[in-house]
Amino acid sequence: MRLRLPSLGRSEAQPLPQVLLEAMGQPAAVCDLAGRVILANRQWRDLAGGVGRLGGEDVYGAFRAARRDGAGEGRLRLPGLERTARVSLAAPELFLVKLQDLEGVAGSRAAAVLAAAPFAVALVDGELPFEGQVLDASAAFDRLVGRQAAGSRLGELVTPAGPVADPFAGLIDVTIGARPDDSAQLRLTRAAGAVIVHMADVTEQRAMQQQLAQRNKMEAVGQLAGGVAHDFNNLLSAIRLRVEDLLQRHPLGDPAYESLSEIRTTVARAADLVRQLLTFSRKATVKREVLDLAETLGDFEVLLRRLLRENVALAATYDEQLPPVRMDRGQLETAVMNLVVNARDAIGAAAGGRIVLSARRISGVEAAALGFVGDAPAELAMIEVADNGPGIPPEIRNAIFEPFFTTKPAGEGTGLGLATVYGIVRQAEGWIVADSAPGEGARFRVFLPPYVQPLRVETPPPAELRPASRDLSGQGRLLLVEDEALVRGITARLLRARGYEVLEAADGEAALELVKSNAGAIDLMISDVIMPGMDGPALLAAARPFLAGAPVLFVSGYAEAEVSDLLEEQSEVSFLAKPLDIKTLAEEVKRRLEARGDA
Repeated sequence: MRLRLPSLGRSEAQPLPQVLLEAMGQPAAVCDLAGRVILANRQWRDLAGGVGRLGGEDVYGAFRAARRDGAGEGRLRLPGLERTARVSLAAPELFLVKLQDLEGVAGSRAAAVLAAAPFAVALVDGELPFEGQVLDASAAFDRLVGRQAAGSRLGELVTPAGPVADPFAGLIDVTIGARPDDSAQLRLTRAAGAVIVHMADVTEQRAMQQQLAQRNKMEAVGQLAGGVAHDFNNLLSAIRLRVEDLLQRHPLGDPAYESLSEIRTTVARAADLVRQLLTFSRKATVKREVLDLAETLGDFEVLLRRLLRENVALAATYDEQLPPVRMDRGQLETAVMNLVVNARDAIGAAAGGRIVLSARRISGVEAAALGFVGDAPAELAMIEVADNGPGIPPEIRNAIFEPFFTTKPAGEGTGLGLATVYGIVRQAEGWIVADSAPGEGARFRVFLPPYVQPLRVETPPPAELRPASRDLSGQGRLLLVEDEALVRGITARLLRARGYEVLEAADGEAALELVKSNAGAIDLMISDVIMPGMDGPALLAAARPFLAGAPVLFVSGYAEAEVSDLLEEQSEVSFLAKPLDIKTLAEEVKRRLEARGDA
């Protein structure tokens, strides 16, 4: 519709064009071809501050479209304001300019709904969201950005985390100016010349995602470390057995004895390193028992104090009603010791160092609030080691449990201390969390589940707890099943040297044929657990009818816990961990054969 203006001169009575402008429900003005504002209604004056001149790249294009088609639209600039406007031809050289009123969005009723919205939503002027001005915002949006948003440019409140090709294509990660350490995401929607902004605080979600990603990463690294350690254990078994064989031929006083002793010591150190890797990967052989945490930690506290320097004080507190836990006592002590030593090293030589060791019962809800990841049981035991050192820098916090990661100078640490703690805790089906802020010390929280039913696989006692055998020689027919040729060959030769008849098999299928051809004549079967093709448990199930009740000894570079489910239904089964030494193996063979004879 074209508006014909009869006269634009001033008069005592308000002219008709002014009356018509005032009747419009949105900011409107009449402009000439040069963009000068000749008449404007109250809404325009309130918004633009009086009579002025239009600017912007689109103004003359909108005027040309209005002259050509009767109407045009463009982005127009007023003093301190930029808005989308619709331009109509009012007279040959005059134009009616109406600023978009954001119908259905910025009306008074919609504005009231917007302000009361329980979520963070805002209305931004224009179609360039980060350059536009916030017209209105909910209280939740104001709280999220830390200030009153209305009147500010959106780009001043939040900053995109990276380049934004199409701001309307999906979620945009942003950093909040008033809270640079927090994370947020927003979604932009066009609405009648403006943009609706929905924003959500995703700081906790991101932290949870990082924790889960770190957990998955540690699981993958653990699987790799466990596999490498298992294969390395086979090599160490061959080396250790070969060295023991040579030491018998070259006793003390022989020129070769010293060199062989050094090799044996080096193998022992390598085996210890492998045990740490297996502990990290939760594949270490453990002897679990039900522990009273308060009693166990109280007894161990004496040793912990001896590890500390004079500048570091240790305070310890334990709840009286701690739930019992089931884990290896030595591993628990190792984990606590590593955490305390780590805290001691973090404090350094500064005076006034303090470490607090505590243990208490907490609920699953409390555990989740303190960083436990996953489904927590109804209650747990929590061990916490806190120090007043410099804290853990944020940039390395996600790497502290990785094997071989260390901030210590070269030669002063293996980088396996915290990795070992992580493996011990995870093997006990627990969880560990590091909580720290620079300059505020560090807290390591270990969550342990309450006692569960013990496993049923029979495990021979450690060599140091067994009565010494007077004679490690014996008689009987043994079936040795081992896929690693080096380990199989030297083990068979050493057992034969002690009087046993040894049948050898390189895999489960070959072993089953030997069992069938020697039905009832095998006194003990010694088998690896994990083998290509038929594994140890499958071999045992197939060979049972032909063994006539003969006992079975499984050996593996993996932990007992890894194979206990496979062996749970089997009777007359014992377990030894690699790397093997001939004394432990010979003692166990003789013990099992003597037990069968007594039966």
